[in-house]
Parts: sequence; structure tokens; C-alpha cells
Amino acid sequence: MTEISFYFNAPDKLAVARRLAQKASTSGKRLLIYSRDAHTLKSLDALMWTSPPTGFLPHCQAGAAHADETPVLLSADPEALPHHEILMNLDLERPPLFSRFDRLLEIVARDDMEDRARARERARFYRDRGYRVDNIDLAARA
Repeated sequence: MTEISFYFNAPDKLAVARRLAQKASTSGKRLLIYSRDAHTLKSLDALMWTSPPTGFLPHCQAGAAHADETPVLLSADPEALPHHEILMNLDLERPPLFSRFDRLLEIVARDDMEDRARARERARFYRDRGYRVDNIDLAARA
């Protein structure tokens, strides 16, 4: 069964996504980052090229030529499933086919009330279907 973790109270959702992507990559796991919002994926792509200033997190679009060799993939289409390890959801909606992944990461912005409300709906959906949901309070870890 898919392990689900909510990282909430994120002061900067994309910075947290970048940090978790780096952690997954460093541990040898493959990660698919999902959002239907092209602006979100473009902004995260830029962040992965520039943060940290002397670093780079190898990533590409899920349909790119070298996607099979790249540890972090960005996609607006979770049905193009190149692997089933970790799915990170940056969308307001529940990602389709999430149950095919070993792990699902949800990141919830601290100051975005719509994001918080929609995350509560997603968490309720997962729990109602028998998934265990772990909550990680990023404000408490700061």
C-alpha cells in the first residue's frame, strides 16, 4: 500500500519540493513531481538549476529523451508512469494513479488557505480509503 506523507506549514512550497527531491535523489530513489500547473513546474525547474548556487539537481520532463536515466522527473501527466517509486504532488487535486507508487509526498503551503483546505480534502480521501497518512509539521522542525 502506498505510504503517504503530508509536509505542511511549508513557508516556500517549491523550496521544500526541491529539498525533498534532492533527498530522494541522494538516497537513490526515483521521483516523479506532478502538477497540472505549467507555471509551477517551470518555476521548480528553474529552482533545480540554480539552488544551491553551486549545485544542480539532475531532472527533466517525464517525456524527455533521457527520462529513463534521470532521477527526478517533472510531469503534468501522471499516467506517463516511467517508474513507481515516489510521487510528489504539487497540485491542488489528488493525483490520479497515486496508488501505483510506493510513496506519495504532499506539500502544503503555510500561508495559502486554498492549498490548506484542499490538502485536508485529499488527506480525508486517503484516510477514508484506508491509507495511513503521516503528517510532518515543517514549522515545528524549523
